[in-house]
Amino acid sequence: MVIKLKYSLEIRNLAVDVDGQHVLKDVNLMIEKGETHVLLGPNGSGKTTLLLSILGLSRYKVVRGEIIFKGRNIVDLPTDERVKMGIGIAFQNPPIIRGISLNTMLNVCMGKKTTEITDDAVKLAKELNFSEDFLTRDVNYGFSGGEIKRSEIMQLIAQQPDFIMFDEPDSGVDIENMELIGKIIGKLLERDLIPSRRKKMGLIITHLATILDYINADRAHVMLKGKIACSGYPKEILDGIRKNGYEKCIRTCQEQ
Repeated sequence: MVIKLKYSLEIRNLAVDVDGQHVLKDVNLMIEKGETHVLLGPNGSGKTTLLLSILGLSRYKVVRGEIIFKGRNIVDLPTDERVKMGIGIAFQNPPIIRGISLNTMLNVCMGKKTTEITDDAVKLAKELNFSEDFLTRDVNYGFSGGEIKRSEIMQLIAQQPDFIMFDEPDSGVDIENMELIGKIIGKLLERDLIPSRRKKMGLIITHLATILDYINADRAHVMLKGKIACSGYPKEILDGIRKNGYEKCIRTCQEQ
């Protein structure tokens, strides 16, 4: 089913069950081309469930609603087809993959049918402060928290998705790594590290909001109990949460 919309991503009345539990309840969200949105909310509010439902992981069962991406309802598409359409994600806790080197993963992301370390992979490694030797290591095996985050972002740069989701990119990262990661994410969303490319769409989960020092977010949303309870300008939403907590911020937002 193809639907003509001006939005590159539109979520309509989305309800999702996880392991038999009703987690998302009539979520509505629209992200236009070139926009970056931030998703805030307490633990257990459904933020990560929303990202993984967009990605299409089998554990997340859509029981109602639509996920429209590039004018197409992708609810029934498998994850690999969604990735081919241009959806990418940086997980909060990505898996360790033994037997597959980081270089091999990068080559797969770039569509290269080789196991050799390419000039493109070396260039990416240097961009993220990795040595060439690091490319020979198994994906995420023995990596520090900052190295895992940088590895995830490096894979996204290689993949070149049109819509990128980040699940708490500023969690568990020291100050030095945060500055590097934040600047790279900002560059990736703004110009994709390649000047001729258009701006990406982004959806970022963050608790600390440190990442917002490095990116230009267009909108912020607060999730509570499986629903998007309010939306607004990122600075205003964050100031309200820091001053009054989630519940009062939501009430204030809804009264305006």
